[in-house]
Amino acid sequence: MTMNLLRQIATSRLPVSFYRPEDIDQVRILRAAGLVVALVPAPTDPLTLAGDGLAAQVLAVTQKGREELARFDYPQSPSRPPLWRQRMSRIVTRRRRPPSSDSPTSARMQ
Repeated sequence: MTMNLLRQIATSRLPVSFYRPEDIDQVRILRAAGLVVALVPAPTDPLTLAGDGLAAQVLAVTQKGREELARFDYPQSPSRPPLWRQRMSRIVTRRRRPPSSDSPTSARMQ
């Protein structure tokens, strides 16, 4: 899907190049929608606007592209921490405590 490719582009170091024909077609769609600034080869089949091209190079994600990503909850909002941070407090509180001198196991050690 083109939104997945847009997410991939937004998290990549730009410019990024795509060589597979299906990726080039998706970059064409993103460019036509005004979501990215890209250099796309001319299609070899003008009737379907598709075909073999050497590579498509995405130069930037536009403001409209970033707004579209935000609509799909990307990047994560600061109010919702990542899952590993939610579980971190449970992991930290479940650490073993050192045995106290009152416990029966410490009496056996002496």
